[in-house]
Amino acid sequence: MVKCVIIDDEPLARSIVKEYLQEDSEIEIMQECGDGFEGIKAIMQYKPDVIFLDIQMPKITGFEMLELIDFPVSVIFTTAYDEYAIKAFEAHAVDYLLKPFSKERFNKALKKWREQHSTTETKSNTTTLLEDSQKQPEEQSRVVVKNGNNIKIIPVSEIHYLEAYDDYVKIYTKDGYSLKKKTMNYFEQAFNAQQFVRVHRSYIVQVQQITKIEMLEKDSHIALLKTGVKVPLSKTGYTKLKVVLGL
Repeated sequence: MVKCVIIDDEPLARSIVKEYLQEDSEIEIMQECGDGFEGIKAIMQYKPDVIFLDIQMPKITGFEMLELIDFPVSVIFTTAYDEYAIKAFEAHAVDYLLKPFSKERFNKALKKWREQHSTTETKSNTTTLLEDSQKQPEEQSRVVVKNGNNIKIIPVSEIHYLEAYDDYVKIYTKDGYSLKKKTMNYFEQAFNAQQFVRVHRSYIVQVQQITKIEMLEKDSHIALLKTGVKVPLSKTGYTKLKVVLGL
């Protein structure tokens, strides 16, 4: 039996997907969820084979929800927002259903998933999708992280600096740090380059947090932050920082 979860904040949209799925005796709907928080719990509980996921939802978006899942899942997006990274969807998602979609189009997406389900490509592509997709407006002003069973939304303005940490990134605020399974390159692209500067291979700093730049030795510098933290600057990072600061 194929396990699936439906995640959409619109009751009508969920009912349409449910109606289409009920004609398939091999698919079992484990749960219908009205927001990303419910969706995360359902996915962790049922480990579905495939999820039908809306993008633009209250609380957290579909993308942000996927970022908090500890394992890759097969995703068929169901959304009215066609302006969001269609090329990335076409390249990495199982399929992309633009609302309103017909039963015929829905069945085509399901067939495509079945053809790919026997491989690991579909699930691994989800990670690539999250890296490549265009950020939605709300995602450019916040970072959503999971600490244990708790979900925390961090405003970008409250971030002091970021540090590479194996396959994760440490996001430092006044409350300490949170881990996010992303790359430094991702955040470098996502954040405003005039506010956050990649000053080192392992560090991105919010410019407003810098109080002083000190020379350690010839061609070697550090940035002193308001919190007293000292962040190393590479030669390239030092040059970029001087440009942003107008030095």
